[in-house]
Amino acid sequence: MSEQRYLPDADGVTEFEATVAEATDEYVVLDGTYFYPEGGGQPADHGALEWDGGRAEVTNVRKNHGDVRHYVAEIEGEVPDSGETVRGEIDAERRDAHRRMHTAQHVVSRVVLDEFGGETAGNQIHADRSRIDFEPVDFSEEDVETIEELSNEAIERDLSVTKAERPREEVESRVDEGRSLLHLIPDHVDPLRVVEVEAFDYCPCGGTHVDSLGEIGRVRITDRTSKGADTERIEFVLDDA
Repeated sequence: MSEQRYLPDADGVTEFEATVAEATDEYVVLDGTYFYPEGGGQPADHGALEWDGGRAEVTNVRKNHGDVRHYVAEIEGEVPDSGETVRGEIDAERRDAHRRMHTAQHVVSRVVLDEFGGETAGNQIHADRSRIDFEPVDFSEEDVETIEELSNEAIERDLSVTKAERPREEVESRVDEGRSLLHLIPDHVDPLRVVEVEAFDYCPCGGTHVDSLGEIGRVRITDRTSKGADTERIEFVLDDA
């Protein structure tokens, strides 16, 4: 089983060493990794793995029955042996963009829940844009302006963001109704990794996040579309931090 070493709060690390557990022409499994595997609406990290006599670009990362597979482009040199040390380097610019975007998604979701009672039904993070689906809501143009304004007000306060493992019982008692899809997390998962924005938001989440809201930049909502009865999609980008 691969240790996900960026958890709970090391998601700023982009260079590391690890040991090969399994390797093929298509993927490499390490005993532990800081690469983020695709999931929760967030894409996988990209980067590279290097070892004595070889190198490969990491183009995708996915979980597979407890292991984390680093899918690679054509390997330069020999496939690494089990037990061999590799050096991992994550695309830091892409990681930073995802950290900013995912934290911004939490801020916007919190604002919509507080102001309009809208729950987050789904989201998709990208390095240059993101989207969130809310229900049950029916936003007006003025509502969208309010969401953008209040989100940026929170960001300008530069609230601290902490990431830590919390007992499931505590999470279930503290998380606000409609803020997370806790019922989709198997009961045996305990503790839960929680992302908490100081005096603003508390939500179980396994994604990568900034350490303070001021790192995000400014949210700019670019589109609002209806996705069916009582479901609205908001798309946004981030301006300079």
